[in-house]
Amino acid sequence: MKLNEILKNIAHTMSGKDDMEITGIAFDSRKAGKGSLFFAINGNADNGEKYIPAAIENGATAIVLATGSPTMFEGAARIEVPDTREALAIAAANFYGNPSENINLVGITGTNGKTTTVTLLYELFSMAGYKCGLLSTIENKIAGRTYPADHTTPDPIELNYMLSEMCKAGCGYCFMEVSSHSIDQKRICGLNFAGAIFSNITHDHLDYHKTFMEYLGCKKRFFDGLGKNSFALINADDKNAEVMVQNCKARIYRYSCRSMADFQCKIIEKSMEGMQLRIDGSDMWTSFIGRHNASNLLAVYAAARLLGLEKEETLTLESRLAPVPGRLEYIKGKNGLLAIVDYAHTPDALENVLSTIKEIAGSDHKICTVFGCGGDRDKTKRPEMAQAAAKYSDRIIVTSDNPRTEDPEAIINDIRAGFSRSDLSKTLFISDRKEALRTSVLTASPGTVILVAGKGHETYQIIGTEKHHFDDREILRDIFNEI
Repeated sequence: MKLNEILKNIAHTMSGKDDMEITGIAFDSRKAGKGSLFFAINGNADNGEKYIPAAIENGATAIVLATGSPTMFEGAARIEVPDTREALAIAAANFYGNPSENINLVGITGTNGKTTTVTLLYELFSMAGYKCGLLSTIENKIAGRTYPADHTTPDPIELNYMLSEMCKAGCGYCFMEVSSHSIDQKRICGLNFAGAIFSNITHDHLDYHKTFMEYLGCKKRFFDGLGKNSFALINADDKNAEVMVQNCKARIYRYSCRSMADFQCKIIEKSMEGMQLRIDGSDMWTSFIGRHNASNLLAVYAAARLLGLEKEETLTLESRLAPVPGRLEYIKGKNGLLAIVDYAHTPDALENVLSTIKEIAGSDHKICTVFGCGGDRDKTKRPEMAQAAAKYSDRIIVTSDNPRTEDPEAIINDIRAGFSRSDLSKTLFISDRKEALRTSVLTASPGTVILVAGKGHETYQIIGTEKHHFDDREILRDIFNEI
């Protein structure tokens, strides 16, 4: 592709010919090949400009860097842009033929519910006979083929590559999670969204965004960028929902489980086996449990309707959907013991899951909660996680999550600060997660519900900078089989 075609809609100044042939684009010098265009991105922890010599040595013939940069180099054309991250995203879209313009791309942002909602939309539209794409925390999919997911939202090059592959495979829809990091880092610039969904916003990622208002404003920018032909679907039950659509040019719709809205849902009946829901006046049974899942299912229904599916078909297909792996996933043991594995890793998510279990299980069942907090992440939520656990649990075991480069005991001490003196009397602190799971099972009275929160679908534990195989579900099954 010609360089000037890749630079379309990107403000820039250039020294050199703009009609040279470009074979690929990269922001990692190790991936720069002969005839490639290299973007020198200055990140939070590294300066991309120091890799320019390596990129040129590997064959890059053009370099993009920030306007006014003093960095000098020879052997490649120089292109200066006001914002290298935004330029990379737009260039990636141009390089792959702007695939988002040829597929119905729907993004969802919010603190909780993103993975469940996009996965269910993918499953529903697949059951309806459409070829679809999925970009999620758990996995990526293209027309039924599964690919590993390293980030909630891929980098712009991978993102546009996957969208182009979806188009080649004949996909009519793509459902993707849009993380706050990807919005802030402009990974989604240059994409054309058919619709955007806002699920909720609670305390999370303040290690990155620093303040809640900055986090809120970041989410809002996703909706600010929507075009007039797109739809914006917001959860009216969240107090910050209306902030999302201030200045939004898209068609705005609201969904709610509590009040009047364009799309409404009411829980008619509930048990540990599922719920009877009334959505827009029609009843359906689902194997999901919990008010938060009623909200997720309503978002799926509303998005499907806005994308053109008929009401009866949508409800029929939705009733066949199964829970997402690692989200309220059941593992049954002996003596009436039940373990539930869930990805809940924020105070709000943990409280939602525990209140659901408490409401359905009733006073006949004790609740034991096993949880921890990730290292190198938002420290301020750690005591709040303790408070959420203490509110509904009869017994608590605080353990290690993904400690990363932090001392697990230091993380546990941060959590400990959130417990009152009476809370501490029902709490154990066991940093070894496997031992914590074993203790939760061996010390549980008959009929206890054990909630293991934080890691959900993850099959690894990050200690230091290395990933070690670790699956809560696998370990719990082994323990249940031993006793």
